[in-house]
Amino acid sequence: MSKLNRLRIASSKPDFAKVLEVDSSFLTRVLYINKPESQYHKFTIAKKSGGLREISAPSIELKSLQKSLSKLLLDCIDEINAKKYPYSQLNKPKLRKNGENDYAAEVLKIKIPTSSIKQPSISHGFVRDRSIITNAMMHLGKKNVLNIDLEDFFGSFNFGRVRGFFIKNKNFRLDPHIATIIAQIACYDNKLPQGSPSSPVITNLITHSLDMRLASLAKKFKCTYTRYADDITFSTRLIEFPAQIMKQNEDGYIAGKILRREIKHAGFSINESKTRIQYKNSRQDVTGLIVNKKPNTKKEYWRLVRAKCNHLFKTGYFVSIVDGKEIKGNINELEGQLNFIDQVDHYNRMRQRAPLNPEYARSSVGKHTRNLLTGREKTFRNFLFYRLFCGNDKPTILCEGKTDNIYLKSAISELVKEYPQLARKKASEYELLVRFVEYSKRTRFLLELYGGTDYLRNFIDSFEANMKVYSNIKPKNPVILFVDNDKGTSNIKNLLSSKSFIKKIKISPSSIDKNEQIRKSQFIHVVKNLYVVFTPLASNDDFTDVEYFFDDKARLMKHSNGKCFNTVRNRNDNKDLSKDAFATHIVKENKKNIDFTGFKPLLNSIVEVINHYESIKKA
Repeated sequence: MSKLNRLRIASSKPDFAKVLEVDSSFLTRVLYINKPESQYHKFTIAKKSGGLREISAPSIELKSLQKSLSKLLLDCIDEINAKKYPYSQLNKPKLRKNGENDYAAEVLKIKIPTSSIKQPSISHGFVRDRSIITNAMMHLGKKNVLNIDLEDFFGSFNFGRVRGFFIKNKNFRLDPHIATIIAQIACYDNKLPQGSPSSPVITNLITHSLDMRLASLAKKFKCTYTRYADDITFSTRLIEFPAQIMKQNEDGYIAGKILRREIKHAGFSINESKTRIQYKNSRQDVTGLIVNKKPNTKKEYWRLVRAKCNHLFKTGYFVSIVDGKEIKGNINELEGQLNFIDQVDHYNRMRQRAPLNPEYARSSVGKHTRNLLTGREKTFRNFLFYRLFCGNDKPTILCEGKTDNIYLKSAISELVKEYPQLARKKASEYELLVRFVEYSKRTRFLLELYGGTDYLRNFIDSFEANMKVYSNIKPKNPVILFVDNDKGTSNIKNLLSSKSFIKKIKISPSSIDKNEQIRKSQFIHVVKNLYVVFTPLASNDDFTDVEYFFDDKARLMKHSNGKCFNTVRNRNDNKDLSKDAFATHIVKENKKNIDFTGFKPLLNSIVEVINHYESIKKA
């Protein structure tokens, strides 16, 4: 049965808890014992347009419950849309494929009049497969763009309005008791609070009827309509913007009668100070993006970010201007700004009509892609390299793939008391004191880094050259490549044994012969803060991988499909449980029941690297 149908027939708190996929006692504790009204922390943040915005942040438990509600409602929306638009790309993802280059699938096309497979794009805020970029895309190359802001948007949705919607709306028609519970989870101080994960989804549901009426109004006067939360945009290719929607005179902007009536009928009012019509011969922006020719960030925004990066790479810090005063810059904030710019650049790459360069295809991307990078992508690449490998505030660990990350994280969490340098636990809080690199298509394209020994070998080979960008900065923590000690890593072993490296590297213990016994080392200090750790060889000097250090009890735990990973001697890659399934469904889900004693030699090597680099810094 679909989630929407399960939600419709739910009539009690336990029923609703099951649909929400939370424990009924947890729901009771958060709603009726702790009570939502006592679980918010209020603070203000500065608006870009001036003034302050009040944020009501929920407690960890309440936020978790609101996230579950948000996910449930988004799943219901997907079901509703799948029924309404059966041939859309959202409902049939295969329609988004483009041959072997499945990067094209990342760009969900927006609605065009002649298409039956492209779902209409009206609301873009906090909607799956929608963003400020897709919102801006709807208004590219228009002669006139109108921006309207709805005043006190979230405050316009009170408890009764939220509850009443879920009772009366034809897509839901929920039991009044269930609608009350939803309103209790979502509302605070008789309104939807900014800061709650469920607020934006509920506002989209309730505002959908307004969207339909305004989209109809836009179509009548040859305009395009979209909404991103409280930001409404109309655009047109007409020389003059339709006065029936909005006109401008000496006193300012005057909304058309129908527009005013619809907005007022929906319970909102227009923020007159933020109403504006932007013309083609000037810079047009929609939700912060320029839309004259293609979605793009403002030039001054990029220049400021680039200046901060240049200062960071030279000195290890940068400054920001707040209220006319210089303060030390926040690197997390800078990373967010760079990510935003990169999302726009990446989206524009994906929209290219001509075939992308072969190096950008999934099969080969990551090999020599630095030659394809634009100036902005190079800056982002240098920032990521700095953040992970030069200015890293924690020791950075690179493994061959995500399964090794899972193994080592699980081992550290279960052996936390014995390894205070790798993690710490206080009461219910757990903090990992090392950082594992998570590989993605963007790290592969920007950093030429994606796990696997080919990528890691190239990373070692180019590490010193890459670090020259930050020549004045002393790296804060070590970078540790943690790799299997088997035939698959022979390319790394051969590189470290080559003439260009053999004189540079230092091996622990120092008594080991660099040329003959490099695989027997506890760790290898390559250059600067870069280290390589091979898994220890078996007692008979046989090769090992990370899985080798699980005991037979863990390796023989059965998956729901009846398979196990099997013992070292009997393992058959073609018949037994895959590494990915073993890591995800056995190790991660059952780590409390697994003995990680065999992992101590691996964790000891990481600790020794950390201690060694500390001694170098002091020296």
